Amino acid sequence: MKRLVLCSCLVALAFPVSASEDIVTTAAGNGSFRTLVNLVVAAGLDDDLRGEGPFTVFAPTDEAFAKLPKGTVETLLKPENRQQLASILSYHVVAQSIKVPLRSRNSHRLTSAKTLQGSKLAFTRAGKQVSVNGAKIVARDVRASNGYIQVIDSVLMPPVRKTIVSVAGDAGQFKTLLAAAKAAGLAEALGGKGPFTVFAPTDKAFAKLPKGAVESLLKKENRDKLAALLKYHVVPSKVSLKNAVYSKSAKTLNGARVKVSLRDGRVFVNEAGVISNDVDAGNGLIHIIDSVLMSETKKQEHSTRPTAGKKHAKAS
Repeated sequence: MKRLVLCSCLVALAFPVSASEDIVTTAAGNGSFRTLVNLVVAAGLDDDLRGEGPFTVFAPTDEAFAKLPKGTVETLLKPENRQQLASILSYHVVAQSIKVPLRSRNSHRLTSAKTLQGSKLAFTRAGKQVSVNGAKIVARDVRASNGYIQVIDSVLMPPVRKTIVSVAGDAGQFKTLLAAAKAAGLAEALGGKGPFTVFAPTDKAFAKLPKGAVESLLKKENRDKLAALLKYHVVPSKVSLKNAVYSKSAKTLNGARVKVSLRDGRVFVNEAGVISNDVDAGNGLIHIIDSVLMSETKKQEHSTRPTAGKKHAKAS
């Protein structure tokens, strides 16, 4: 305990007294945050943290990063892992000024705060010791021109947020939909930041299509058709079913709109009945439907061809 207090004092004394420099410059000038500063620069977050703010950064020391499994930092520094690195670092940043004993500007005591990553940090107290998600604050209220640095003894790892793709995979009733999304090159996008709303046909819904339809769509030469069909099931925003019913329609990724209606106490998307709704995922919502949606364009194509043929026959 004495050693921890001593370390806390040494870290605090190493900071410059002036608060005229931004958080990144203040941390870089300290000498105990070389790893953190290098990672912030590698993730492209340094300009953001030099901005107006205010920010509070819960800053792990070099010793804190050294406690991670061997090779973790080196792996995070690889270009292909930049997004993951940015997510971890932004989980250490809150877009407000917070001082220990963790009070907001209006002096209300905080038990949690939302980070730039989107998830929340939980604050706990044991006597005079304040912790953030179990990491101890070992030096407090280091002032910078655009906020505060609270020094912590461990690296914080954000909770795993399940995406629409992973939630659908866990459900076990969307194998055809996921295979189609992968074949159309949309699975990666739906696993991204979003937010999205997906009207998700079950495997039984796909089985209702004419025989051979799914197999045909999965062929490479029909990838564009498949992508257009699947995009008609995706809205590029988070829309609860209640709001969709109120709006009576929603514009999908393929540019066409789906109609949402309430009939005899049941919600329909076009002619597909909603089985379950508002299934939450980290990047959006899933509304489960009992039929595959066909765009109005496709319906018109099927309905106009015979008519056109009859007109042509009469003309001849």
